[in-house]
This record gives sequence, C-alpha cells and structure tokens, in this order.
Amino acid sequence: MHALRVIPREQHIISRKHISKAALRVLYRLHEAGYDAFLVGGAVRDLLLGGEPKDFDVATNATPDEVKKLFRNCRLIGRRFRLAHVVFGPEIIEVATFRGTGEEEGSEGERHIVDGRIVRDNVWGSIEEDALRRDFRVNAMYYDISDFSVRDYVGGMQDLDDRVLRLIGDPATRYREDPVRMLRAVRLAAKLGFSIDRAAAAPFAELGDLLGEASPARLFDESLKMFLAGHGLKSFRMLEKCGLLKYMFPATARALERGDEALRALVEQGLANTDERVAEGKSVTPAFLFAVLLWGEVRDQAQLLIEQDRAPDEAWARAAMHVVGEQCQRVAIPRRFTFTMEEIWSLQPRFEQIQRKKVFRLLTHPRFRAAFDFLLLRSHESPAMRELGQWWDHAQQLPHETLAAALPGHGSHVVEAELSSAPPRKRRRRRRKPTGK
Repeated sequence: MHALRVIPREQHIISRKHISKAALRVLYRLHEAGYDAFLVGGAVRDLLLGGEPKDFDVATNATPDEVKKLFRNCRLIGRRFRLAHVVFGPEIIEVATFRGTGEEEGSEGERHIVDGRIVRDNVWGSIEEDALRRDFRVNAMYYDISDFSVRDYVGGMQDLDDRVLRLIGDPATRYREDPVRMLRAVRLAAKLGFSIDRAAAAPFAELGDLLGEASPARLFDESLKMFLAGHGLKSFRMLEKCGLLKYMFPATARALERGDEALRALVEQGLANTDERVAEGKSVTPAFLFAVLLWGEVRDQAQLLIEQDRAPDEAWARAAMHVVGEQCQRVAIPRRFTFTMEEIWSLQPRFEQIQRKKVFRLLTHPRFRAAFDFLLLRSHESPAMRELGQWWDHAQQLPHETLAAALPGHGSHVVEAELSSAPPRKRRRRRRKPTGK
C-alpha cells in the first residue's frame, strides 16, 4: 500500500463543470445525508488526462439499501457485485459501496471465491480497502467533492505520468479472480495510448485460456467496448500482440496465422473505418464488424465445400452456421446481429453474377448497402475484386434504363465501355434508421 497522496485543487485540472450534473447531485445528496462519497475510477482518470468521460461512477460508505432510501429514482442491481443505479433520464450514475478485503473482524456482507475466481463480492469496507480492490492503479483515484482534491492511495498519479498500466496486487492472482481484466488491460492501453507494465502482461500466455471460463455474454459486451468505442484498430493490434486474440476470436486468429495479408488488410481497414465513423458521430453496428472479423474462416470453409460439389448457396450457409456457432461459444453475438452477418456473407458471391435480373434483384436487397460496403473492403483480395467494386459503385449511379440496356440478360460479365459511356447521375440516398449502438 502506498502512502496516501492528496492532490489539492490547485494541482490538478479536474473542474466541476466537466462533471455530469447528475453525478454531482448524487455526490452532494450523499454528503448532505452524512455519508462519504467520491467520484471514482475511469471518470477521474479521464478527467485528469483532459478527456471527457462517458460514465461517472460514485463510491461511498453508504450501503446499497441506504442509497436507495435517499433516491426515489434508484434501483438495486447485481448479485455478484451489489450496486445502486440512480437514474436521471437516459443517464445512470452507478453507486458502489466501498469494497473490503474481508480480512477485518466484523466485515459486513459476503464474498465467495471459487478456484481463485471471485463469484460474489459484497463485503463492505473502508476507502483504503476499496482502493486495493480495484484493478489498475490509474482506476483507483478518488475525487473528493468536499474539498475538490484527488486522493491517490496506490500510485495512480505516477502511472498517469508514466503512461503505463500497472495492476494493484499480484497480476496472476488478480487475473484468476477475474480473467476479463486481461481484456480490460488491452482495451485501456489502446484507448489511453499507454503501455502495459511488463509484470501485468507476463501472465497472459499462461492464463489466457481462463477467458474460456468467462461468460460469453460478458465477452460480447467487452468486445463492443474494444471495437466500437473509437479505438478498435489499436485494440485489435494489441489483442493480437498480447496473444489474446485466439481466446476471443479463434477463427480470426487461425485465418490470420495462415498469412493471408489481404485478409489482414480487410480486417484492419474495417476497424479503421469503424473508428472513423465513431469519431464523426455516425452510427456503427456490431454485425458489420463481426462479419469483417470472421470473414476469412467463412470464405475458406465455403470454398472448401464448393470444391466438394456442394451447391454454392448451401456451402455459404453451412460455412456461416459453423463459424458463427463456434464464435458464439466464446462471444455470445445476439441473433439479430448474426442474421445480418450471414446475409452480408451470402450476398458476396452474388456480386459476381452480372446478369440483368440478378443485378436489379441485388440492388433492391435490404442488405445491399452493407454487403456493398463489405465488397469494397475486399478490394485488397485481387485486382479483379477491386474492379468489381468499382463496377458496382458506378452501376448504382446510372439511370435505371441505362443500366438495364447495358446489362446482358445472360452471361458473366458486362462490357465496361457500355457503362462508362453513360453519364452518371447523382445518387439519391434513402434515409436509413440507425443500426448501431
């Protein structure tokens, strides 16, 4: 345990004007009722780095039941970790009671540990104990609303200065308590541009397979935080570098290990495009991104089945079902997303069928836009694939009659000159409902 370091208001950059009004209401209400209450965790970390937190969490010595008595707009959640959620319209302030180590006599609450994993942790304690129960040192600093100081019990300020992630306690023990902490290390390092301390990264090789014991639903939520929050490409590269990709996305890892550079280009460009959309405030959907990540294995399996004389439609359906089934054992992708993924994949071979009826049928397919965007990502596969993407891009801009006249009723290709001779028209975009999160 480090000696407590108190950073007074004049020595840090946190200002109340950058803190959610809802969080401030919770903090002040708890103080007025005689409880200790602090802004804690990622919000304090991000504010000290000059960022804008999306979520604001509060730590207090009030129990969940005591918090609920103070706020009519409060609901209690969780069995593993008992928490209070104070709801202000669309915003939720998460209020957690100080966690204890369970080693003190008379500790309130209960803790269950199975094979080193904490399956329930509702032992209340002091703020000092609470700091030790947190994962990374940069996440264990407390903003004190009573005097606007920052309390650092574990050396978090030093880690912010060093731009490094260090775990509190023994890394192997902390990962066994909760294997998802390994993914949090990767995600936070990518988000913050920090390095992972050597001691914190060392157990990945030995303990990575513990991720197989984590809830697939929880891993889905963690994958969204990694890939759909604006730092997906960095997260992916760090996940692969740390040897953890194979535990989250085994099919992706296998495909990349085969040395397919075109596939790597597709995955990285897809992640980069997603990061760009997030930065621009545009909607993103997990379905498209998961379709990108799993494409290599689906494509290879479908091709193998076709070579075994399976009908193409059946081959693509079987390949998609097999790859999605395997993936959902690790990361529980909801059916509403896997259905879209399967459609994006199944439409890819139809782009090669340049016949009048098939072209117009594909252009009116509800998943055409997503499938076409996916086709453009595949331009690294070959010059022919790049030309195919350009053809479909041009075809969408042609008047209906011009396109119909240029297309053969039967056959496998179209004369480029027939299309290029027609003047393009400005494409009218249909208004689409947001599909992302």
